[in-house]
Amino acid sequence: MQSPHKSVLLNEVVSLFSGINGTFIDCTLGYAGHSEAILNANKNVNLIACDKDDEAIEFSKKRLENFKDRVKIIKSPFSKILDNLADDEIKNVRAILADIGVSSLQLDKNERGFSINSDTLDMKMDKSQNLSAFDVVNSYSKDDLKRIFFEYGELTNAKFLAQKIVEQRAKKSITTAKELTNIIGKKSVNHRSVSEAILAFQAIRIEVNNELNELKILLDSIKNSALSECIVCVISFHSLEDRIVKNAFKSWQKSCICPPNALKCLCGNNHEIGKIITKKALTPSVDEIKANSRSSCAKLRAFKIGTKNV
Repeated sequence: MQSPHKSVLLNEVVSLFSGINGTFIDCTLGYAGHSEAILNANKNVNLIACDKDDEAIEFSKKRLENFKDRVKIIKSPFSKILDNLADDEIKNVRAILADIGVSSLQLDKNERGFSINSDTLDMKMDKSQNLSAFDVVNSYSKDDLKRIFFEYGELTNAKFLAQKIVEQRAKKSITTAKELTNIIGKKSVNHRSVSEAILAFQAIRIEVNNELNELKILLDSIKNSALSECIVCVISFHSLEDRIVKNAFKSWQKSCICPPNALKCLCGNNHEIGKIITKKALTPSVDEIKANSRSSCAKLRAFKIGTKNV
């Protein structure tokens, strides 16, 4: 099937998971590009995947139907995927992938309201959830808008943008992404090629879908699960997401977790659960960025649970 989404860092993911036998978990199934490639490359692998976007799930069920009983798809937030598995399923997991971010179809479909040019203002990855971008833009206080623009969009003029939105919505509700873009403006941020509107939309999307907390919960659930031998791979598109992954993997690799000012180790010095296998984040090649400009911000980090540092 022709996918509406190009999977980022596909070759790198396939290489990291080459030769695995057991269960592969795709926490963010999307349009199944990564999953299909892993299933094709590893004949002894079964897939358990989840997504909360009904449209993506229906597409992926058809795309993966040739793999028959090797595939199990669950509608769920990615943070809850391990909660949906039985103990014997978890023990057989050998690879976990989380591709954090929005899909091309979500961005390109006007009615989903993710794009700065949309005629709607929605941004819900799960259409059945209550909170939407419209609610955030039209009902959040000025201070809350300032917070999400500053924390999630890293916009230094967050207070000014929040004030503009509050003033405009006092006249009439802001109902489309195009209206919001006109209010915020498309001025580039510092020396970056990205506009204020894109960063503000990104911040709103993160708030609507609780994306950073979802990522933290997923990483905690992986660390605290009964996984014994597993490669964990996370692709992120935002510096805040990448920082969360980087810090989590560093903490997973620590054997001693005593406070830095402790005079001697009292923790047992045996808390390491594996090792980082990407010393630096992997990024798309020049050719991949040329073929898919949306991949340019992607960073991939991988960790091997069950392997100790020597």
